[in-house]
Amino acid sequence: MPHRPRRIRTALAALLGAALLGAAPPVHGAARNPVCRVPKNPALAKQLTRDLRAALGPRRGTVSLALYDDRTRARCTLGGGTRYDAASVVKVLTMEATLRRAEQRHRPLTGWERRNIRPMIRSSDNAAAGRLWNDLGHPYLAATLRRAGTTRTGLGPYGYWGLTRTTAADQLRLLGVLTNRRSFLKARSRSYGLKLMSEVRKDQRWGVSAGVPHGLRVHLKNGWLPRAAHGWRVHSIGVFTGGGRTYRIAVLSHDNPSMAYGVRTVERVARAVHRDLNKGRAAARGLTPAGEISERSDGSAPPYDPELPPR
Repeated sequence: MPHRPRRIRTALAALLGAALLGAAPPVHGAARNPVCRVPKNPALAKQLTRDLRAALGPRRGTVSLALYDDRTRARCTLGGGTRYDAASVVKVLTMEATLRRAEQRHRPLTGWERRNIRPMIRSSDNAAAGRLWNDLGHPYLAATLRRAGTTRTGLGPYGYWGLTRTTAADQLRLLGVLTNRRSFLKARSRSYGLKLMSEVRKDQRWGVSAGVPHGLRVHLKNGWLPRAAHGWRVHSIGVFTGGGRTYRIAVLSHDNPSMAYGVRTVERVARAVHRDLNKGRAAARGLTPAGEISERSDGSAPPYDPELPPR
């Protein structure tokens, strides 16, 4: 073997060891350096940056974050341009498109739409999601993405809605549709969407809810999908309301060796955000116990399908 500098030999050995053990690769470069800005509170920006870096420091995998707080105007980004298979978080887009279509047709949701939209969000029902997705169609869903201002989200091919490719920044924009008074959805539709996201069943309330303080209401949707490449995708997006404030968090990840590992990474990030944005307030929810985390896919796409074309 040709001579290589020690650092290169060490790096190659680490990568080989990770491959043999099935471990996720470490978070690299800029992914360890979140950028936070708070226009009138540089101390808070510094604290958020420091705490997010600490939360991610020992973790492996690829992680992206987007945060916006309406009250302080705090913004944080981390790997905002990295694209991920959306898994079940794409159901928020499907819900918003369904609500938008009803408004454009000057009618309430039909009974059929309600019977599908509720289980799609509350229990992540895939059959309901597929029915709505097919009924809406790619052109209408794509138009909704454009209307929401997304820039790097592409719909999944061949009916594989769970393989929609998206970014943390775009997921934050889609959450903004539900919180912004000037969004394309009327107040009644926004309230309905947030209500459904507050009613997600207990075993799916992990993720960005970790560390949320007493007095705030949680509205969230998660995605958890293993694939042949990049291991487990573990995503959590949410809106937090109450006490005169609203903020949104989107955390996306892949290259996780297990679902439980990804959930813990997401929850470490969320806990740091909640603590810094709510100084002195006790947490109503801690980290999800490992024994309560299933290693079963959300079923939003086949776990292995090499026939799908690259996007």
